[in-house]
Amino acid sequence: MKLRPLRSTLVNALIGVAMTGLALLLGQDAAAQRWPALDPVAYALVVVVNLPAVVRTRFPVAVFVLAQSGFAVYAALGYWPVVNSLATLLATYTLASERPARISVPGAAVTGLTWLGAGLLDELNGADHGSLAAAAGQAVVFPAVLWWFGTLSRRATELTRALAAEQEERALREVAYERGRIARELHDVVAHHMAVISVQSGLARFVFDSDPATARTALDTIADTGTEALDELRRMLTLLREGADPRAPDRPMPGLARLGELVARVRSGGTPVGLTVLGDARPLGSGADLCAYRVVQESLTNVLKHAPGAATEVVVRYGPRHLEVSVTNGGGRPIPAQMPTGTGHGLIGMRERAKLYGGRIDIGPRDDGDGFAVRLTLPLAARAGAPPATARRGEPVPDDRLPPAAREG
Repeated sequence: MKLRPLRSTLVNALIGVAMTGLALLLGQDAAAQRWPALDPVAYALVVVVNLPAVVRTRFPVAVFVLAQSGFAVYAALGYWPVVNSLATLLATYTLASERPARISVPGAAVTGLTWLGAGLLDELNGADHGSLAAAAGQAVVFPAVLWWFGTLSRRATELTRALAAEQEERALREVAYERGRIARELHDVVAHHMAVISVQSGLARFVFDSDPATARTALDTIADTGTEALDELRRMLTLLREGADPRAPDRPMPGLARLGELVARVRSGGTPVGLTVLGDARPLGSGADLCAYRVVQESLTNVLKHAPGAATEVVVRYGPRHLEVSVTNGGGRPIPAQMPTGTGHGLIGMRERAKLYGGRIDIGPRDDGDGFAVRLTLPLAARAGAPPATARRGEPVPDDRLPPAAREG
């Protein structure tokens, strides 16, 4: 049993027992108030009317019917109605707080009628216990007020439940989004690095006997690429654990400042790749910077998989308000035509990344039909800062700024 229902049950039990005890004590003063003294039948009716409040929230209709019918019998036998009046009012409030208006409104009317009936019986019997007008006013005001507060309580409960359900749904959406984000990161890391390793291992095998130096360079690239892939995977897995792992790599997530390393790996596999940075480089937010890097990474991975050896150009252009990144290739074996339709996790991931950071991405064949192009546009941050290490205004990044493996490719 959950804690909240158990607490509610205990509270209702205390209320029911307290009301029954209070009514029994109040009944002992009936004679002093010029009403007949309570006998065993009256005491039994007091228990029947008050004690069911123990289960009032579980069975609000049954408790209401029992309280009203017991009160009517009690008043009809000529006993002091005040003894059991509190139980009828609580039953009315509970009915309004647990059931819709189509049930609670007639219930409040029944409460008013039973109270009014008790006043009429007292008037007909000629007893001077109070005016009929006062009894009629109480029969109208008390049930109406309690019904109103009960309705407000029911609406507040429904709103609380709706908010809880919305929060749960939002949490599920956030979990699904986070899973999708992690899946995109894993895809980008594994797909690119495995493509580079596959190309380099093929090159090493091909020249193993004829050109040992080239084979050794390819194996070095494989080792570096594998290490970087493991570092990135370990970093992402660390984010999924509670707390930070002191052994986790301290290397930051990749961004545009590391495009030179990315181009070097692809170029070392025999695919000619050029990198040009235009405009005054300005820093992006960490998320947008990673987005631009991943788009370039995925584009070069597709070149390695679908058009190996095709001349490829990466251009990063810093405009007044936007960053434009394009990856184009020409010649070689054309990339399959179905790729622009958005199938495949890589293309879907690129589009989702661009949309997340307020950007736009165009993926498809080049205008001249020879080759393929990916163009990403992201809004630039307004703040200034130091340019990335790979940036050179308006000029291609020369080979002497790339790792030796790239220059040898």
